[in-house]
Amino acid sequence: MAATFELYEDKGGEYRWRLRHQNGQIIADSGEGYVNKEDAKNGIQSVKENAPDALIVDQT
Repeated sequence: MAATFELYEDKGGEYRWRLRHQNGQIIADSGEGYVNKEDAKNGIQSVKENAPDALIVDQT
Protein backbone atom coordinates (compact mmCIF):
# COMPACT_ATOMS: atom_id res chain seq x y z
CA MET A 1 0.00 0.00 0.00
CA ALA A 2 1.42 3.35 -1.03
CA ALA A 3 -0.37 5.60 1.47
CA THR A 4 -2.51 5.53 4.62
CA PHE A 5 -5.13 7.93 5.94
CA GLU A 6 -4.64 8.73 9.62
CA LEU A 7 -7.55 10.08 11.66
CA TYR A 8 -6.59 11.77 14.92
CA GLU A 9 -7.71 14.25 17.57
CA ASP A 10 -5.65 17.44 17.81
CA LYS A 11 -4.67 19.32 20.97
CA GLY A 12 -7.80 21.49 20.67
CA GLY A 13 -10.08 18.47 20.71
CA GLU A 14 -10.94 18.60 17.00
CA TYR A 15 -10.63 15.71 14.58
CA ARG A 16 -8.26 15.89 11.63
CA TRP A 17 -6.92 13.56 8.99
CA ARG A 18 -3.66 13.27 7.14
CA LEU A 19 -2.53 11.12 4.26
CA ARG A 20 0.86 9.57 4.91
CA HIS A 21 3.00 7.97 2.20
CA GLN A 22 4.60 4.63 3.00
CA ASN A 23 7.92 6.46 3.43
CA GLY A 24 6.41 8.37 6.38
CA GLN A 25 5.97 11.73 4.70
CA ILE A 26 2.63 13.54 5.02
CA ILE A 27 1.40 14.21 1.50
CA ALA A 28 -2.01 15.75 2.31
CA ASP A 29 -4.07 16.82 5.31
CA SER A 30 -7.56 18.00 6.18
CA GLY A 31 -6.49 21.64 6.43
CA GLU A 32 -9.13 22.15 9.10
CA GLY A 33 -10.35 20.56 12.29
CA TYR A 34 -13.76 18.93 12.60
CA VAL A 35 -15.87 19.00 15.76
CA ASN A 36 -17.34 15.59 14.93
CA LYS A 37 -15.25 12.53 14.16
CA GLU A 38 -17.78 11.44 11.55
CA ASP A 39 -17.29 14.71 9.64
CA ALA A 40 -13.54 14.05 9.47
CA LYS A 41 -14.25 10.55 8.16
CA ASN A 42 -16.54 12.09 5.54
CA GLY A 43 -13.66 14.36 4.50
CA ILE A 44 -11.44 11.33 3.95
CA GLN A 45 -14.16 9.63 1.93
CA SER A 46 -14.62 12.74 -0.20
CA VAL A 47 -10.95 12.80 -1.13
CA LYS A 48 -11.01 9.09 -1.94
CA GLU A 49 -14.06 9.47 -4.18
CA ASN A 50 -13.33 12.81 -5.85
CA ALA A 51 -9.59 12.81 -6.43
CA PRO A 52 -8.50 9.48 -7.93
CA ASP A 53 -8.51 10.93 -11.44
CA ALA A 54 -7.85 14.58 -10.57
CA LEU A 55 -6.12 16.56 -13.28
CA ILE A 56 -2.71 18.12 -12.73
CA VAL A 57 -2.77 21.85 -13.49
CA ASP A 58 0.70 23.33 -13.92
CA GLN A 59 0.49 26.93 -12.72
CA THR A 60 4.12 27.86 -13.23
